[in-house]
Amino acid sequence: MASLPATHFAQPQHPSTALATASLLVPDAVLRQAVLLPQGEDLQEWIAANLTDFYNQVNLIYGSVTQFCTPESCPTMSAGPKFDYLWSDSTLFKKPIRLSAPEYIDTLLTSIQTALEDDTLFPTKPSMPFPKHFMATVKTIFKRLFRVYAHMWHAHFATVVVLGEESHFWTSFRHFILFVKEFGLVERKEFAPMDSVIDF
Repeated sequence: MASLPATHFAQPQHPSTALATASLLVPDAVLRQAVLLPQGEDLQEWIAANLTDFYNQVNLIYGSVTQFCTPESCPTMSAGPKFDYLWSDSTLFKKPIRLSAPEYIDTLLTSIQTALEDDTLFPTKPSMPFPKHFMATVKTIFKRLFRVYAHMWHAHFATVVVLGEESHFWTSFRHFILFVKEFGLVERKEFAPMDSVIDF
């Protein structure tokens, strides 16, 4: 597919929750059923499996706009004028640091990939237990994945529409929101940048 020139598109008006839901590729009722813990399934295994899926979805969706998300166009990891996110971790950036949006997102996706490959955190054998800090770790990851959706919504949604990815975006986002709400993985206050399209 031919690449689009690196230019800014006029930002469309943000749709309501109803319009966003109408754009879903999968019916909302199906998504609501899909997030439920299957009978007999271990909760931590279910969360780990879905985290892997959402990581792949965000990687794919953000990948469609990477040429428009540059340190020049997005010098901070923001979600509108009121929300600006800093990065910190236990290895590279122990003190919170301001990164450009592409740097933040690349650092996030790399850190998630590293975590998913760590079998002490995401066990690969039934005999291996999940660590005590598993839930705290995945809650941080889910919170930061939400920020990628929020950044795309505020900074690149016009591009998403032009690329014809709007329905994919909404379906992935709706699935994500239903899942994290079902298991209490992201605090409600974190949803503020997109609360106009999230029905609580």
